Amino acid sequence: MGETPHRSADAGTGGTRVTQSHEWPAGASARVAEAPVSTRSPDGSGLGGGGALPRARAFGAERAFHGLTLAAGTTVLVIIVAIAIFLIAKAIPALRANTASFWTFEGWFPNDNPPTFGIGALAFGTVLTAVLALVMAVPVAMGIALYLSHYAPRRLGNALGFLIDLLAAVPSVVFGLWGRDYLIGPVTDFSGWLNKYFGWIPIFGGDGPYGNSILLGSLVLAIMVLPIITSLTREVFLQTPTANEEAALALGATRWEMLRTAVLPYGRPGIIAAVMLGLGRALGETIALALTLGATYSISFNLLESGGNTIAANIANRFAEANDTGRGALIASGLVLFAITLIVNIIARAIIYRRREFTESAA
Repeated sequence: MGETPHRSADAGTGGTRVTQSHEWPAGASARVAEAPVSTRSPDGSGLGGGGALPRARAFGAERAFHGLTLAAGTTVLVIIVAIAIFLIAKAIPALRANTASFWTFEGWFPNDNPPTFGIGALAFGTVLTAVLALVMAVPVAMGIALYLSHYAPRRLGNALGFLIDLLAAVPSVVFGLWGRDYLIGPVTDFSGWLNKYFGWIPIFGGDGPYGNSILLGSLVLAIMVLPIITSLTREVFLQTPTANEEAALALGATRWEMLRTAVLPYGRPGIIAAVMLGLGRALGETIALALTLGATYSISFNLLESGGNTIAANIANRFAEANDTGRGALIASGLVLFAITLIVNIIARAIIYRRREFTESAA
């Protein structure tokens, strides 16, 4: 009897309805009546929180920031497309005038009549010097990064890291002059020694002369990319969770075993990114290689004999003497270099994304 809700007449229909005050706790109806409309919940009960944010606060600064970031990202894409369009437009007339195979011809005579030039030897030299530079730089950079992050005292590590960062700020022309005037002597002697004792290996064969060779250019290039790879990998190693390192040590692992099982697997995506960034830097280097390579146009794996050339170095050496067709040919070679670096960056992003996805799924 006492549990039957009170029914009152509905003024609109003459029927009956259950009074809402009996459905709420004692005193709730008074609070609802006194609460402002803006604080009532969407169902009209007045309980459970306030309403939506004001439109200006929800969409003002947020929408402006979203627009700025979208414009920044779009600007980058527009610049890349604009560069590609410029290179293609300037290269087409020279490519049409070329009477040799652009992809396989080993020579560069765009100023002749008729013009003949090819990108094969230049592209080969570009990739060969960059890969050889990474082969020399990556192990050294990894060792330096591991020492600075896990072996060196804090003050010594910070000081050495600062010096390595300063090495990255040295202009490339300084490295080129240093390699041409001072490093060429030791490299020539070392090339003769390699040819004497390991000349049966094709890459160390030949009868000379030695000096301005792929080996010299790659060595200078390795020194140039070394601080970039070292700085990035050092920061990656420092981000390894301390719990992972302590867990490996608690299980009885040595310092090297801890690095191999906890630090290196965790930092693998960052290491790949650092190596690919160094590769992109090596592919586009100009002045240092223009001063240290022999500027020949042939596809050869010999690292000791004078010779070698790259796309960027050839542009620097040939642009001043080029006519209209010659400049178009150089721009066409720049288009190939642009495509190579773009492909390298796409592959790097794909590797990093796949590795990150694998790591997250394993976790």
